[in-house]
Amino acid sequence: MKMSELSAVSGTPTATIKFYQREGLLPPSDKTAPNQADYGPAHVARLQLIRALLGVGKLSIAAAAEVIGSIDSAEPVLYTFEAAQNALSEHLDESDVTPDALAIVDAATTGWRVSPGNPGRLAAARVVDTFGALGQADEAGWFDRYAAAALLAAEADLDEIASRSGRDAQAETVVVGTVLGDALFSGLRRAAQEHVSSGRHPAPPHAASTRPNGAS
Repeated sequence: MKMSELSAVSGTPTATIKFYQREGLLPPSDKTAPNQADYGPAHVARLQLIRALLGVGKLSIAAAAEVIGSIDSAEPVLYTFEAAQNALSEHLDESDVTPDALAIVDAATTGWRVSPGNPGRLAAARVVDTFGALGQADEAGWFDRYAAAALLAAEADLDEIASRSGRDAQAETVVVGTVLGDALFSGLRRAAQEHVSSGRHPAPPHAASTRPNGAS
């Protein structure tokens, strides 16, 4: 298909397609003849991935280019994990967090094989520092239970990746699962909070009619 057809099929303006190509997000067209560009299903799928990374994942163009580059490389899937995590994370090192916060995170993840510079470890420590600055103490196993939930999510991620056939399919699932998985987990957590809180703190009967969509 021509670029105009790719634009129509994907719902992406031609100017945006050209921009994505310049930034290395979208591979070039197949040249079927001199001055004749041909695009196929792979280009449509890549545009859908780009839209997901930039929209739902809220990645910058540069970060999206980095993780897409890891999909297209011949590096092991573990490299794709690293690229996806780095794209989602603020650059931190141990000097940006307190030793106490790191100790709390390390205690909650005892037994995990995590490198000292893992962006998730450092991001979690920064959050723990913020909890402390706000006077919020972990008095009911808060952090340990979050760690347990995170471990379950990570196992689900890896099981899903293992179900894919071939390195490229696995690498793309790593990116989609890591980037969109954060948004999925956040959304499900909000739904779960309503479910659990409604069981522990039932609303008065007259309040039910004021809830959106008839929620109880």
